[in-house]
Amino acid sequence: MVYFTDIIAIGTDHAGYLMKKFLLENLKPEGFNFKDYGAFSEEPVDYPDMIHPLAKDINDGKYKRGIIICGSGNGVAITANKYINVRAAICWEKELAKLSRQHNDANIIVLPARFISFKEALMFVKIFFSTGFEGGRHQRRVEKISSNL
Repeated sequence: MVYFTDIIAIGTDHAGYLMKKFLLENLKPEGFNFKDYGAFSEEPVDYPDMIHPLAKDINDGKYKRGIIICGSGNGVAITANKYINVRAAICWEKELAKLSRQHNDANIIVLPARFISFKEALMFVKIFFSTGFEGGRHQRRVEKISSNL
C-alpha cells in the first residue's frame, strides 16, 4: 500500500545507516520513492553534511517530506529545524508520529536509531506518511512557529 506518492528525502549519519537501509528495503516495494542524501556506510560522518542539503530542499519545496535519522535524533532535528519551512519532529512512539502530522504538520520525521527498533521505525514512518494535518486551530499555531514576532 502506497502511503505517499511524492519522492521522500531521506538522510542519516553513520549511526542511522543500517536503519535507513532497512527502511529503504521495506518501503520501496510498497511504492515509496526516495532521494537518498547519505550516509552510505557505517563509516563516521558529520550529520550536518547530509542534513543541511536535505533540509534546504524541503525548505525550498523540492520535496514535501523527509526522514532523517541519527543515534539520538537530536542532532539531525536541531540542524533541520534551522530552516524556516521545516518542521522536523523526533518520534519514538506511535502517538508522536501521528500527532506530529495532525497537530504540527511536521514535514520531516526524525528517528532516534539507538532508541527504537527497526520494526518500530518502519511502523512510525508508515503512520507519519499516512496521517494528514488537521488544520483548524492547529493551522494558526503552525503559522506562528516561523513568524518573526
